[in-house]
Amino acid sequence: MPSTKPFRRLLVVNRGEIAVRIIQAARELSPPPEVFAIYTDDDRSHCEIGRPDRALLIPSVATYLDISFLVHLARDHAIDAVHPGYGFLSENADFSAHMQDAGIAVIGPGREALARTSNKLQAKQLAMECGVPVLPAMTHPTADIAAVQAFARQVQYPVIVKAVDGGGGRGIRLVRQDDQLESAVRGAANESPSQTVFAEKAAVTGFRHIEVQILGDGTEVRHLWERDCSIQRRFQKVVEQAPSLIKNRALVQQIVDAALRMARAIRYRSLGTVEFLVNEQQGEFYFLEINPRLQVEHTITEAITGVDLVQAQLRLAQGCTLAQLDIPAAESATPYLHSIQLRLCAEDPRNQFALSIGKVTELVVPSGHGVRLDTHVGTAGTSPVVVGAQLDNLLAKIIVTASSWEGAVLKARRVLADTKVAGIRTNLELLRGIVSHEEFIAGRIDTRWLETGMDQILRRGASVSQSVRNQTPAQGARPSTLPSVPPSTLLLRRGDAWSIRLAPVDSPGQSQPQQHHIQLTRVLQNDFPTSLAAEIEYQTPNLSTAYRLQLAATSTAASALLSSSHRRGDMSNPRHIVLPLSGKLIEVLVSAGDPVAENQVLAFVMQMKMEVEVRSPRAGRAQWVYEMEDEEEDVAEGMLLVELTDGLQGKL
Repeated sequence: MPSTKPFRRLLVVNRGEIAVRIIQAARELSPPPEVFAIYTDDDRSHCEIGRPDRALLIPSVATYLDISFLVHLARDHAIDAVHPGYGFLSENADFSAHMQDAGIAVIGPGREALARTSNKLQAKQLAMECGVPVLPAMTHPTADIAAVQAFARQVQYPVIVKAVDGGGGRGIRLVRQDDQLESAVRGAANESPSQTVFAEKAAVTGFRHIEVQILGDGTEVRHLWERDCSIQRRFQKVVEQAPSLIKNRALVQQIVDAALRMARAIRYRSLGTVEFLVNEQQGEFYFLEINPRLQVEHTITEAITGVDLVQAQLRLAQGCTLAQLDIPAAESATPYLHSIQLRLCAEDPRNQFALSIGKVTELVVPSGHGVRLDTHVGTAGTSPVVVGAQLDNLLAKIIVTASSWEGAVLKARRVLADTKVAGIRTNLELLRGIVSHEEFIAGRIDTRWLETGMDQILRRGASVSQSVRNQTPAQGARPSTLPSVPPSTLLLRRGDAWSIRLAPVDSPGQSQPQQHHIQLTRVLQNDFPTSLAAEIEYQTPNLSTAYRLQLAATSTAASALLSSSHRRGDMSNPRHIVLPLSGKLIEVLVSAGDPVAENQVLAFVMQMKMEVEVRSPRAGRAQWVYEMEDEEEDVAEGMLLVELTDGLQGKL
């Protein structure tokens, strides 16, 4: 029997809910390693909830992608294993290689398997070698729009343009006609580390997104059945379920067998997911991609099989075999439980799913039999979670499990009806609309279902939310057993005081710092750091004055609002083209004096590593255009981007 080597020190190089999940799983190992985690100044709730043995401060969010820094950090703390989670560097073969060269194990399949599977074109080649059906596709990566166009005309639209090394739904664009191709190639390439893409024939109508969970120990590979991830928007998964509702289990078995063939061909070791597009009516399926890592939706497979996938991944990395993990070898029994995962995200579905930036002041998800919550959003006593433009907007994963599909759906409806979020906008209403829809409970969905039925689903969600509000008891009728949640976890009281020393930044030694004092005389409203209203006594060396103080957090960096070049747009002014979202402005495509066509792309804004187009709602000529001073700039929702002249064309 192969020997195993327990880890002494494990470093988790991720954040958010997945960092919490990995830290907790590692602490439950026997013997447990000393667990290290990393955090930034304004994002540490995963450490407070997961409670690693050591938490290490890193300079910035960019450090999560800094291979050299992370290798040195691991060496400095005698780390012998690193878990990358998902996203960030989890599919990066160079990261795995540098860590392994430093004598540090990376939890995952290893550099060779990562190089073969994380590159989408190489993964398609592997599928063809294993006799797995694939869609017609370009064979080499490119950034040449003409080459992509030639392929699209050859196979006929629609096509999918994909970043060769994209992941998590990023770097993917559906293109239906020639005039959409240039922006699609550009957008996908900008979300690709290699800046290259390829195109493949799109399988759209009637296709489900089905993925198979596999585990390998380098010799043997087994599966833990399939998940259905068809409910998605812009290739971002929203709701997942396990198992799928495909009635043709013989077709499912063909898909599972295809996944196993591919994994066995490369002697796969660790967790992995093989993804397919499946059309049950036509009895056909096509390979999509391999994710050689832990998936966001691993939770529902855990729920229906009872296997702790994170611990299994850790123990496989320590040298355990599948037999030692007690992973069932008999693969004929279909799972008898049904599980649904609902992704609660900080975004506004009624405003083009714009990121909702701000502090989460309340998150309440009810418990109960068959209900699981994975989150990094804590309650009283933990640092507040503030959503920003640089990080993922996933707040929580709500997982419900029951002995029947209908039971799981009814449980999801109950849990979502009782869920409360405050401080930011979320997609809660969208989730309520999805689970209340008769086509969802009947299983009549495909990968286009959500986007094509979005308006109706949002109306259903709004109706459910209104019913919830109508049934909510008045504040005074709340049961006394419910704890009251203060609007801020930071206690501010009358008499609290601070001294302030102000010195010029440019010449700190040339003038004597001025010392001022602030004392709270009355707290009017405390929702700090979102807002604060108070009466204060403000003292300088020369005088003391009473003021009423009002603080309000902005939806972007202070520089983005205080800059004289930033103008607030007026949504009621037909000449104003206003930014519909906050994020990082990466390019403006028009200049003052340029003609502007209706629906023309004017700028690109980056949110959570995804490029978003800002289009003109009308035609005209640009009289004034915001001028960028840096390569990337923080911008706020509502900022004026373009002002058109009086001579507008088309209907206003």
